[in-house]
Parts: sequence; structure tokens; C-alpha cells
Amino acid sequence: MPLAALLGLGPSELGNIFSFSPKVKPENCVLFGVRDIDAAERANILRSGIHVFTMRDIDERGIRSLMEEALWIVSKGTTGYHVSLDMDWVDPEDAPGVGTPVRGGATYREAHLAMEIIADRGGMLSFEIVEINPVLDEKNRTAELAVELTASAFGKKIL
Repeated sequence: MPLAALLGLGPSELGNIFSFSPKVKPENCVLFGVRDIDAAERANILRSGIHVFTMRDIDERGIRSLMEEALWIVSKGTTGYHVSLDMDWVDPEDAPGVGTPVRGGATYREAHLAMEIIADRGGMLSFEIVEINPVLDEKNRTAELAVELTASAFGKKIL
């Protein structure tokens, strides 16, 4: 819903805040690691013209190549970009405490590599993590991973 509103596809009460819409250009938006979307989301994605990289794309082309392409897209003609890390993107084996756990998500290492590439590339202006459900979490694993991924996105390195 937030992205739809920013693109001017959501309710006008949200999309027209500050009396202009869209807030972001679809050609500078990327959904990364998509694997499970509902019919309404699919229709909005296809109508919007935003770029989408599915988990199949990651499997076929590799996370580094796609992250570099995604960061080029969101940076082209902009002063920077926002990252919304949806913990549903990570496989429930590594992140069980999410609202919509779907098998086949990013592995622990893929998620870290994606965040490390963001840090290396620079240009991130804002960052959020969404979809952590502590009630469904197992021994705080998802929340701890979210903290680790945040650290990677902000430049924590192995060495």
C-alpha cells in the first residue's frame, strides 16, 4: 500500500498528500526478490511500470548482478534512494517471525550480500525494515537477523 500510494495508484487521500502525485517515478522503483504476490498487487505492478526482479531472476542471474542493476535503476537521475527491507523476502528457515512466510526466499547470506552491496554502492538516503512479527518469531531469530541486516546495510563488514 505505501508504494502504491507513492506511485499514485492507491487511495487519493494517500496519493495526493501535499497536492501532487506521484511522489516517486515508477522508472526509479524496484521490487527485488518477488516470489508471492496477490492478484491486486500483480495488476498494480504491471500497470505501474516499476522494475521487478523475482527470486527466479536471482537464481538465474545471481544476486550481485541484479543488485547492481537495481541500484543503477533507483539511482538514475535521483539524489539517492530509499530501501524498504521486507523480512518476508528472507526464507522462513532464516526468518520465521514474519507476517507472510513463503518458502523460497533469500538465504541468510544472500540477504547479507544484498545489504552489503547497498552499503558499498552508497546513495541510500533512508532505510526501513517491515514485516517482523515477534509473536511468530522463534527465539527472536527474525529480529536478530533484521538487526544484522541493518548493520550490513549501513556498512558493517567482516574485516
